[in-house]
Amino acid sequence: MRRALLTLTLTMVITCAGTSYLAGSALSEPAVRPIGPAPADLNTVDVEFAGVKGWFVPAGENAPCLLLMHGVRSDRRSMIERARLLRQAGYSALLFDFQAHGESPGEHITFGYRESSNARAAVSFLRSRFKCSKVGALGQSLGGAAALLGKEPIKVDALVLESVYPTIDEAVAARLKLRLGEAGALLAPLLTLQLKPRLGIDPEDLRPISRIGQFHGPVLVMAGMEDKHTPIEEAERLFAAAKEPKEFWAVPGAAHVDLQRFEPVVYRQKLLGFLAKHLGPPRLVAETQE
Repeated sequence: MRRALLTLTLTMVITCAGTSYLAGSALSEPAVRPIGPAPADLNTVDVEFAGVKGWFVPAGENAPCLLLMHGVRSDRRSMIERARLLRQAGYSALLFDFQAHGESPGEHITFGYRESSNARAAVSFLRSRFKCSKVGALGQSLGGAAALLGKEPIKVDALVLESVYPTIDEAVAARLKLRLGEAGALLAPLLTLQLKPRLGIDPEDLRPISRIGQFHGPVLVMAGMEDKHTPIEEAERLFAAAKEPKEFWAVPGAAHVDLQRFEPVVYRQKLLGFLAKHLGPPRLVAETQE
C-alpha cells in the first residue's frame, strides 16, 4: 500500500511537471506571422527600428503622437481602430509589433520584459524621427506591462494602461484557474519557476505594480469589471500604486477583451478627454505651432 501510494504520488508530480513545462512552452512560443498592407485610409509610413517593424500614422506636422502597443500573441493590427480614432481626433500614432510577434523576430515572448526595450526604443524613435509636440503611450495587456517594466518605465507625457496584470504570479494563476479550475492555480509556481532557467527572467522583474510608482506623469487605467484574466481587484491595486495625477475607468460587463470594441462611445470619451487634458487639444496645438 505504501509503495503504491509513493508510485501514485511520483506519477502525479511527473504529470504536473510535464503539463507545466508544456504550458510554459505554449505561453512563450513566438507569435510571428505576416501582417500584410496597412489600411489605405491611414496613409501609413512603414517603419523599422531596433529590430521591430511597424507603421506610423501621421495626423499633421507637430501633432501630439501616441505609441500604441498590442497585447500578448497579437500584433499591430489590433491597434488599427485606435489609430483611426486618434487620427480623426488629430493625433499621430505609431503601431509596431513587439519582438516575437507579428513581423518582428524573437525567440520567446517574455510577458513584457524584453518587450519593454522595444517600448523604450519606440519612444526614442518617435521623438527623433517625427515632429511630435508631445508623446503619449497606450498599452493593452502585454503592451501596458512593457511600458512599465525593464530598467525604468517609458518616458512619455501621458500613459494609458488597459487590462494590465499587476504581477506575473497572479497572471499565471488566473489563467491556469480558467483552464483547469480551482486546482489549476496550484500549478502556477511550477510555471513561474521556469522563467529563470528558460528565459533568464526573475519573476520579480515581471511586477508592473512595483514599477508603476516610478512613472512620473498622468496615468489612465482601464479595466473590465468581468475580467477573469486580470480581475478588477488586481487592476484597482495597480491603480492605487500609481502616482497622481491618475484616472480609473472600470468598464461594466467587460472581460479581458478589446475595450474600445466593447464600449466604443465611452471609450472615445474617456481616452480623448484624458489625452486632451494632458497632451493638449491636438488641432489647437498644431494650429498654434504652424
